[in-house]
Amino acid sequence: MKVFVTRRIPSVGIELLREHFQVELNDSSTPLSAGELKEKVKSCDALLSLVTDPITADVIAAGQNLKIISNHGVGYDNIDVAAATSRGIAVTNTPDVLTDATADFTWALLLAITRRVVEGDRVVRNGEFTGWDPLFMLGADLVGKTLGILGAGRIGTAVGERSVGWRMKLLYYDHKTNPTLEAKAGARKASLKEILQEADIITVHLPLTEQTYHLIGKKEFEMMKPTAYLVNTARGAIIDEAALVEALKTKRIAGAALDVFEHEPQLTPGLAELNNVVLAPHLGSATTDTRNKMAEVAARNIILYFQGKQPISIINPEVLKKRKI
Repeated sequence: MKVFVTRRIPSVGIELLREHFQVELNDSSTPLSAGELKEKVKSCDALLSLVTDPITADVIAAGQNLKIISNHGVGYDNIDVAAATSRGIAVTNTPDVLTDATADFTWALLLAITRRVVEGDRVVRNGEFTGWDPLFMLGADLVGKTLGILGAGRIGTAVGERSVGWRMKLLYYDHKTNPTLEAKAGARKASLKEILQEADIITVHLPLTEQTYHLIGKKEFEMMKPTAYLVNTARGAIIDEAALVEALKTKRIAGAALDVFEHEPQLTPGLAELNNVVLAPHLGSATTDTRNKMAEVAARNIILYFQGKQPISIINPEVLKKRKI
């Protein structure tokens, strides 16, 4: 059996795979083109992909022997799951292991933007700090404020639980009721409109789908408080980035902190020039322990599949009934 790994990942994942399979690795930090992916898929039985790899229907169709696509990440909007399922190809991901790291980083961004940490760092480095002043670089308090969580899955829940220390009022938007979040953090399920109108900080933890694409745009920014902040560690295209730039420029909202971008890694023109936005290079799961665990789970999903067992996390479990190894 041959496994193709589309980019460098922590060595624990590669070593695990090499105990069971022939492994070919794109030993680079640069994503392959669609054409290059199609060529590599032709000769492999399993593909270990990253969230930056567009695993389209054409790429999947090129894999005559392809049986499983193991995504190194919790999100899988980069994969045409319907196309994979129609060909009996399993699609797996790596949830759970990055929940705490991403929730922690969400709070790092939330604190950075509300207390102007990055902006202040630039002031000091540029030699513009002339001494303490009671009116200098005032930020926003968090205690007692309203936090709105869009998407109350694993990460959204962990972010909400961390709000308890700030005694925040918690609202969440999700298609399901979340008893855990309600019990542990006193959260209340609310409509998107209510959260936009009431929240002092809104944090995004939804998957990117046809329904969530540009969920927050010009109309939604107009509903938000002028003192509100927006944080996104989910997927960039959930926010209309051009509308966000305009909302920040005109001070329609107070600020934003982004770990993901609509056209990642490119930024919408005007975004980088703004002082009321914190920009991070997709660091949500970027801790040593978390990335090692993601690589391990991605590898084990492939190993378990070919052992005839249930992978740790599978998106389309219906294909397991028809698998041929």
